Amino acid sequence: MRFIVVFITASSKKEAQAIVSALVKKKLAACGNIIGSVDSMFIWKGKTEKAKEALIILKARAGLFKRIVREVERLHSYDVPEIIAVPIIAGSKKYLEWLDVNV
Repeated sequence: MRFIVVFITASSKKEAQAIVSALVKKKLAACGNIIGSVDSMFIWKGKTEKAKEALIILKARAGLFKRIVREVERLHSYDVPEIIAVPIIAGSKKYLEWLDVNV
């Protein structure tokens, strides 16, 4: 596994933009997409909660995941932010070459 897609939820689009900006500037991610409003439901402290959140979709090198987690935890407003990664098992050659050059 060489590259990953990382999903992160944030409390707002503004927070998501700050997180993506920091990760891209530090070359921890080559690209970050922000979906401005998602409806989330989750268990928090034993209760079912609902929230409007922003969703970040990052593309990065797998070896950078621990550094991504540290940076997101430093910047994020949540006590337990969602930071999960899935492997990129295939992609266009040109895109994966671009990704490789930029992280």
